[in-house]
Amino acid sequence: MPKPKTQTGEKNLISKRLIELRRKNKMSQRFLAYQLQLHGYDMDKNVITRIETNKRYVTDLELKALKEIFHVSYDYLIDGTEEENT
Repeated sequence: MPKPKTQTGEKNLISKRLIELRRKNKMSQRFLAYQLQLHGYDMDKNVITRIETNKRYVTDLELKALKEIFHVSYDYLIDGTEEENT
């Protein structure tokens, strides 16, 4: 069974917002991975790179981790709606 993709063929919906949030918070991919690991999430720099370049699907646990690190809502991560600091 093929895995779902967006209408444009992307594997996730958050790549652009993740880049935006990371840059807004002046974080490198490596530093973000470090912060995630400090919070108990097993995500390294390669995972961040693959998400940002749409070469990887994002799990619900990863969405939760990014939500916690950046203090944003799921809605904001997925479709950019709603205020960031909810």
